[in-house]
Amino acid sequence: MAQAEMTEQVRNGIGFIAALDQSGGSTPKALKLYGVDESQYSGEAAMYDMIHAMRSRIIKSPAFSGDKVVGAILFEQTMDRDIDGIPTATFLWKNRHVVPFLKIDKGLEPEADGVQLMKPMPGLDALLDRAAKAGIFGTKERSVVGAANAKGIAAIVAQQFEVAAQVTSHGLMPILEPEVTISIADKAEAEAMLQDEILRALEQLPAGQQVMLKLSLPSQANFYAPLVAHPKVLKVVALSGGHSRIAANVILAQNKGIIASFSRALTEGLSAQQTDAEFDAALGEAIDSIYRASIA
Repeated sequence: MAQAEMTEQVRNGIGFIAALDQSGGSTPKALKLYGVDESQYSGEAAMYDMIHAMRSRIIKSPAFSGDKVVGAILFEQTMDRDIDGIPTATFLWKNRHVVPFLKIDKGLEPEADGVQLMKPMPGLDALLDRAAKAGIFGTKERSVVGAANAKGIAAIVAQQFEVAAQVTSHGLMPILEPEVTISIADKAEAEAMLQDEILRALEQLPAGQQVMLKLSLPSQANFYAPLVAHPKVLKVVALSGGHSRIAANVILAQNKGIIASFSRALTEGLSAQQTDAEFDAALGEAIDSIYRASIA
């Protein structure tokens, strides 16, 4: 029952997907932007306590609800932790009506053929089993396109769809994230190659099966319209990719049918030093602006 309701919310819900999935490598930077310097904690365990406190504060804020936030992507340790004694995924759905997703990739391989594939994911089946039991709706896996290289882009799409098949076999909805680096000179050419490969791969999916796509904001407005309209794509969401929130919102608003899935752009301006009232106001302003761009 919840799965069908979550699917409906992702398909037709009005709002965006919050990316709260910074992992080990990006956590210190996320904390520093939040006003928590590395001198304020010692060791990995304390670091993860700090980032969970930040995420809990965001999720518990009155500004964070299913009215404007359709879903949220979690890091594995966030899924395994509680908010006010309630498992995080359960808290999101039951208390906020926000659909929970899980980041499953383990980082990136060194660049080859202009792309960075995902590192091997040993134990993925066990993780997917745990995620399904925890009430997670879907997953997200990220790889990176750094050049308009046909061989590399074909490899990246093949790997993404291979992992997606594994995710689907556990009854979960995969979000494929082949991120195109926004600063590369041949970004538009890379996007064209990427879309062609994705469209070919979608045609190979079994009838009735769907995936989601998380893509960099395109160089040309509505470039990904064929993916947005494709019957085997549940939803296309966009990452901010290093753009400021203002810039990302402007570009997003030009792309019909694509909603945001921002991470750094969502938490921009939030601080551990803010009072709860200040924090809620800043988060509310961020959510409102991303929501407006997503529904434009």
